[in-house]
Amino acid sequence: MKRLYKLAICMFILAMTHTVAFADDWGLHFPTGGEPPQGNATVEYLAQFGAYYIGNPSENVIYLTFDAGYENDLTAGILDTLKKHQVPAAFFLVGTYIRDNPELVLRMVEEGHIIANHTMSHPDMTKLTEKAAFAKELEQVEDHYRNVTGQEIPRFYRPPSGVYNEANLKLAQELGYHTIFWSSTYKDWDNKNQPSQEEAFSKLMPRTHPGAIVLLHNTAKINALILDELLTRYKDMGYKLESLNHLIGQS
Repeated sequence: MKRLYKLAICMFILAMTHTVAFADDWGLHFPTGGEPPQGNATVEYLAQFGAYYIGNPSENVIYLTFDAGYENDLTAGILDTLKKHQVPAAFFLVGTYIRDNPELVLRMVEEGHIIANHTMSHPDMTKLTEKAAFAKELEQVEDHYRNVTGQEIPRFYRPPSGVYNEANLKLAQELGYHTIFWSSTYKDWDNKNQPSQEEAFSKLMPRTHPGAIVLLHNTAKINALILDELLTRYKDMGYKLESLNHLIGQS
């Protein structure tokens, strides 16, 4: 019986290791309020590929990121609030957003925000098994960014919907990108069913932790409403909001 029990434990550990290493849909488990969550891949595993879902858990820093698939007449107000608080953010933009909103993109850059790569057409990147097809989704965004700004896009990439696999992590790394997931978010993307301010804070605040990478959507009206107070609360809790360049150790 003892042998069978030990064998079962070993098989369970191997199964869990396999799940962590080869998960293809980013997810989080929040064990305790204020504590870092557990991702379905470990910090150590992701680090092999220059990928992150959380910063230093001993540093009172938060990284604010927005995913932007389209414009919903809210981004200018979000930028106003970020400017008021002197907070840098990273905007993960799809290629069509950059193409169709050059004024907003230029404003983001001029005000010190990072524009990051969220692919050209927001596909399931795990279905692009050929390097050329994977690269095309990122390179088209690079082209639009270069056309609008005259600069090269910062090398941060977020898989659409957080869907990924190990091959994608490797390909992104080969193309010079850091893959960025998140460690704090909430259901803000459904414009037909937006949470109240109370509901938003009840989700976001317990999920605040050192090194948090916060994911919000620029199209969510609730985020435009709460951002001023959210940033104030973060600062009152002793957190500093930093750029993703700080996350990877750049100046």
